[in-house]
Amino acid sequence: MAEKIRVIVDAFGGDNAPLEVIKGATQAVNGLDVDITLVGDEEKIRKCAADNQLDITNIAVHHAPKVMAVETEPTKILKEYSDSSMAVGLKMLHDGEGDAFVSAGSTGALTVGATFIVKRMKGIKRCAIGMVLPTTKAPCMVLDIGANSECRPDMLTQFAIMGSAYMNKLQGVENPRTALINIGTEPTKGRDLETETYKQLGSAPVNFIGNIEAREIPLGGADVAVTDGFSGNLVLKTYEGMGKLISAYVKDVFSGVTGKIAGLFVLKRINAMRKKLDYSEYGGALLLGAAKPVIKAHGSSNATAFYNAIRQAKLYIENNVTEEIATALEEMKAKETEETQNGTK
Repeated sequence: MAEKIRVIVDAFGGDNAPLEVIKGATQAVNGLDVDITLVGDEEKIRKCAADNQLDITNIAVHHAPKVMAVETEPTKILKEYSDSSMAVGLKMLHDGEGDAFVSAGSTGALTVGATFIVKRMKGIKRCAIGMVLPTTKAPCMVLDIGANSECRPDMLTQFAIMGSAYMNKLQGVENPRTALINIGTEPTKGRDLETETYKQLGSAPVNFIGNIEAREIPLGGADVAVTDGFSGNLVLKTYEGMGKLISAYVKDVFSGVTGKIAGLFVLKRINAMRKKLDYSEYGGALLLGAAKPVIKAHGSSNATAFYNAIRQAKLYIENNVTEEIATALEEMKAKETEETQNGTK
């Protein structure tokens, strides 16, 4: 009998910690057949569970006294907050005490911690945060969405390889269409970053379809959309804002007696649309490039979001995504070496 996948969860990351974290963890233990370790102040975790009648007898608790606030300088996770729930959880992952780590804490601190505690995969320049977003067609992964404000072309090329491997293995997309987010579709558009990345992606082991404008992402224009962390975060936040705008419009349309009566006939479709736009259904973002799976849950995650983040961690491991990324990187390195030897690069 195969051993259960072990997921380490930061019990004090996010706006709704620790209650929603504990709720999500209990649901995951019962529904996903995984082993979970909650990391944080043990006394507070057990008291919260008892006060809310949550059974955590099947969940391990690892004590970590400090909590790293989102406004804290990210690099402090390495020293001043080395005994925080996030830092301790990442160290446990590095030391083999778990197979994946989930946190809804500070994005910056998680990126720094994963980079210097868990370490990067061999050959990876920078870790990138990838988020699967809904579209009118199949979901699309956008990366980087916030880990690296400034990037080089070779970094974006690696982001494309990692995102493509993820969408293929976890989302089941055959030969994912990979695009570069830009202000126009022409190869000459954009800054030096985009024009040079365009050239590199043309010879990378991905299905590169060229540039894509941000407006095409919600319409299913690509399966993987790559950009720097500053631009990617703008795309993500615009997505979140538009989701709330659409929900507000729908609520307004079906307000009043007439609207409520009309709503009864389309309630099923409305609920399906809301579910599709709900970030909690996707669980969180992947910190691609880390040596072991690290999942960044949304800061305002509820129990459902934490459950899905844990589910995502399990799928990541079961589908050997880290190994697939490593293989793709080796293919690219071998191709570059061959081109250099043949004088074609």
